[in-house]
Amino acid sequence: MNLLKKSLLAALLAGVGFTAVAQERVYLIDGRDVVAKSGTGLCWRDGYWTPAAAAADKAGCECDKDLLPKETCEPKAMAPAAAPAAPAAAGPKPTGEKITVAADALFDFNKAVLRPEGKAKLDELVSKAAAIKLEVILAVGHTDRLGSDSYNQKLSEKRAAAVKEYLVAKGIEANRVYTEGKGEKQPVTGDKCKGNVKTKALIDCLQPDRRVDIEVIGTK
Repeated sequence: MNLLKKSLLAALLAGVGFTAVAQERVYLIDGRDVVAKSGTGLCWRDGYWTPAAAAADKAGCECDKDLLPKETCEPKAMAPAAAPAAPAAAGPKPTGEKITVAADALFDFNKAVLRPEGKAKLDELVSKAAAIKLEVILAVGHTDRLGSDSYNQKLSEKRAAAVKEYLVAKGIEANRVYTEGKGEKQPVTGDKCKGNVKTKALIDCLQPDRRVDIEVIGTK
């Protein structure tokens, strides 16, 4: 049942005043049913945002018109439209780059302490963030299915927190880094890894599930 429920970005911003949204919404909204936006007008998306889902969301045209089919946001006019006014100069549109890093590259198996190789990966990310006007970094930790649900949830949260701690130590503002742990809820291996005995073969097969999704959003 958990796989049918969207885990929303509101969970990352608990305490800021935004509320959870219904399952069909893919943008974060506040208590007035208004889409929450960053300082440069970027709508906050949840982790399940896709162009198709945005097209079905009533805020899709407001937030991501450029990414949606023209007919979705510009239905055929019933009467000739008035001559358009001269378009205003468009400002830079915030863009995001999502990076998925194997958790094993950041941490030893079953640990939440960054390895030297993991720090090097994050140093590359800090360099990319320094090259843009940074809006936000989202870090989401995941685990494989080995172990209990509660243990894996805590491990994923600890790993995401370790990523944030390192980024902040490297000069990223703490209020621009949001973390979340998904535990074992969002595997990418599907049903190809058989069995539940913790063998080396099974651990290796489940490796893609042990990951940290890091999304950097900003403007050039």
